[in-house]
Amino acid sequence: MTYISAQPLFSDQWDDICYPVNPVWLSDLLPEYDIMATDRQQLVVGEPVGGRKTIFGIQSADYTIVPNILIREVVDKLFGNRYSVEIKHTKTGEFSINIILPGELSIGKEKLQRSLILTNSYNGKTPFSVQGQTFTAMFNQDLTPASSLYRDICKNGLMGWADSFGELPAYQDWLLKPHTKDKKKPANAKNAQPKDAQKNQEVRKMHHAKQTPELFQKQLYDLLSKQIRPETTLTATIYEHFQQKTVGRTDENLFKKLPIPVQLAKQAHERLRLEERMLGTDTSYWLIYNAVNYALFNARSSLTLNDRYKLDEKVFHQLATSYFA
Repeated sequence: MTYISAQPLFSDQWDDICYPVNPVWLSDLLPEYDIMATDRQQLVVGEPVGGRKTIFGIQSADYTIVPNILIREVVDKLFGNRYSVEIKHTKTGEFSINIILPGELSIGKEKLQRSLILTNSYNGKTPFSVQGQTFTAMFNQDLTPASSLYRDICKNGLMGWADSFGELPAYQDWLLKPHTKDKKKPANAKNAQPKDAQKNQEVRKMHHAKQTPELFQKQLYDLLSKQIRPETTLTATIYEHFQQKTVGRTDENLFKKLPIPVQLAKQAHERLRLEERMLGTDTSYWLIYNAVNYALFNARSSLTLNDRYKLDEKVFHQLATSYFA
């Protein structure tokens, strides 16, 4: 099915995405019809602020909607007034929620803020995730908590794509062995053991059958409280390396080698030039990565938010491969 082209919208207000959303059953909507399509039985219907009722998707009977208001309530409970929020969302019902925290970290001459990135969707295209990891993945293994940073100049969150490897040698080893790139294996995954079976069963129930709002909020609160990492992370160390790696004009064909659509590469190149002027600095891997990140999450495209994050991760790893090669 062709996906509608969409440009992420920016907001710093929860109210813009915390509108009512509910399931509407086909059997209730069409009582005079026999519904043979048993794999698709409920409509996900929302009422965006200032808009009409919108059907975001048609899902299975077991599909559970995660209203954004549930996320907001957990974040408010955990952080109170000690955070700000910046959101990228689409009219097609996808959300990237950046929880910006007070802590700062220096990358070169820039000051970045610590953050938490959560994704959600009402169309089923982008799974609910915390720091790029789904609930199921986070509970099934003792994964190293990921991190994210907020860069004010581009109003974007930067995901901690390297954090799961724990230490730099493990990440370098993974980068420089192409046969291992088909599956991302965190450094601690080898020794990770499934947690309590009853807990796993509870989590699977949450995400693949009927969950309760109370259960979801409890699990989310526990997860977010463990994600606060004041120490320097591996991804932040990679950013420092990127910042130190300058490139000449002849090396800027690097954009053509990155795994992103041609039009997005052109927009990233334009963004790179702008940031060079704004910051008064030379081209570096750090600016190139941020230019791509900006283009991915601001350009109109048929890519879902989930697709954009996947490309962002690929670009990060490709630049790291080039740096350490």
